[in-house]
Amino acid sequence: MTHAATINVAPDMTDNTYRTNDDKWQAVLKRDATADGAFFFSVATTGVYCRPSCGARQPRRENVDFHNSPEAAEGAGFRPCKRCRPDETPAWAEREALVARACRFIEDADTTPVLADIADHIGLSPYHFHRVFKEITGITPKAYADSHRTRSVKGSLKESRTVTDAIYDAGYNANSRFYENAQGFLGMTPREYRTGAAGKSIRYTVSECSLGLMLVAATERGVCAIQLGDSREALKADLRAEFPEAEIDEATDTLGGMLTTALALVDRGKKAGESLPLDIRGTAFQQRVWQALQDIPDGKTATYKDIAKAIGKPGAVRAVANACANNRIAVAIPCHRVIRSDGSLSGYRWGVDRKRKLLDKEAQ
Repeated sequence: MTHAATINVAPDMTDNTYRTNDDKWQAVLKRDATADGAFFFSVATTGVYCRPSCGARQPRRENVDFHNSPEAAEGAGFRPCKRCRPDETPAWAEREALVARACRFIEDADTTPVLADIADHIGLSPYHFHRVFKEITGITPKAYADSHRTRSVKGSLKESRTVTDAIYDAGYNANSRFYENAQGFLGMTPREYRTGAAGKSIRYTVSECSLGLMLVAATERGVCAIQLGDSREALKADLRAEFPEAEIDEATDTLGGMLTTALALVDRGKKAGESLPLDIRGTAFQQRVWQALQDIPDGKTATYKDIAKAIGKPGAVRAVANACANNRIAVAIPCHRVIRSDGSLSGYRWGVDRKRKLLDKEAQ
């Protein structure tokens, strides 16, 4: 199970959730903090502009206008609210900036720095830093450091002269610590990975389905990928990208019935009989999220906040969204069932239109 975490420590300014004024007004009514930065609203009767999450008394709709930036609001003659201070960097952005600095510090260090050193670098106490880091990323600083070293090892294994060189280049102080976990995060032995997974057997098949084309790939452990797309070649290329030297062969059967089950998950919109055996590779945090996704009942949806609460990390909404985005096993790990708090559909790595169709099938 690969420990290759992707930490997103910057707000998504390309969010299209608030495209209409009605969308924005609903966010204002809910005091939705996730909308902060996406737009600002002004109140004609007070002459001020605010963040969507502002806790001041809510205005009447006819007195409200919307602006894309503080500069636009001030250009229209409004002054910043003294309560929510929309012209200043929000607290969450400051915390994310601190976490970003901590991540860079970890990545630039020759060996894994201790918690106290990282906290001192960004000017927080170790306890407060640890809490903020987990709130923003969903994982501990140590887990992030381990993930970074794993990525370093995976890169070094393909370049270094020996496996031992790669281990020490990545900051491990002893071979034994690396080998204890290597099978889990590489999905194979270090020497196998260093040779591009030469000798590792992955079988796949591509079939048409109601959502276009589906590729199902499996190791001896179970399904390692279910991908949706429109091009057979693109689906095959994505499968080969991680392990270019693996023995990847197109199957002449249905992979022991796994293809049939996967197709039923898409075409029927319900769980189809016996569950698929899965070869899931991800960080411990990602696997907790993916397990929570599998617990969402057929025909139901959950929000990113719901999933964060379900895994005991209510502040890790962004990290949950990242884990959903990194899921490579469509429908069997139903990340399509996760929606925004306002009920709208968020991004889906295989296309929002496919997400909508899957949810429509399951609702029938």
